[in-house]
Amino acid sequence: MELSPDVYYEEREAPGSGCLSFLLFPPISVLLVGALLFHLLSQFTLPSFAQAKTQAPTAAGRLAPLFTPQVLRWEADILRWSAEAELDPNLVATVMQIESCGHPLAVSRAGAMGLFQVMPYHFSAGENSFDPDTNARRGLAYLRKSLDNFGTSEMAMAGYNGGINGASRPQAAWAQETRRYIYWGENIYRDAAAGREGSLVLQEWLAAGGASLCAQAQQLAEAGY
Repeated sequence: MELSPDVYYEEREAPGSGCLSFLLFPPISVLLVGALLFHLLSQFTLPSFAQAKTQAPTAAGRLAPLFTPQVLRWEADILRWSAEAELDPNLVATVMQIESCGHPLAVSRAGAMGLFQVMPYHFSAGENSFDPDTNARRGLAYLRKSLDNFGTSEMAMAGYNGGINGASRPQAAWAQETRRYIYWGENIYRDAAAGREGSLVLQEWLAAGGASLCAQAQQLAEAGY
């Protein structure tokens, strides 16, 4: 379950007398002053509230908009597959993004196949490894197992890329590819989970070679697959 660009990035890391004067105002004045204060306070609080809303997760039933078009075209399927595997759709979309960019016929140098770059030994005899539903079922079952084993999205992705046994070793012993995978995956997923419109790390991934993979996926989509 590996297919990612070959460039490694490291993550870098009022006065007191004013209060007394309210006691001297007639009741209607109190109401007027209260209304004025409410208006003034709202000028300070509303912008920060609006800003927070732009960073909140997207509405239920939708992926974050930052993923590439080649991944977003699988949105309805990702939502369905995620529900079946009881996984966060944005996590599933992140894995698809860095594994295949939505290319259902992708094959890696190690022999991983399909949308989720599943290794051959995860399939049963007679199964079509490139069938999107089959590929998703097998790949996400392993992602679910990795998440259950480690408990965090970061480690779940480490287990998905390097194997659960491999990710169980000290991080110093991890393959460089797994370190790179975690940098891409965890940062893109963090941006997606926040509902952001874009991701600088996703742009890095594209510049490091992901754009070529997405171009292949786009050609296949335009061919009607």
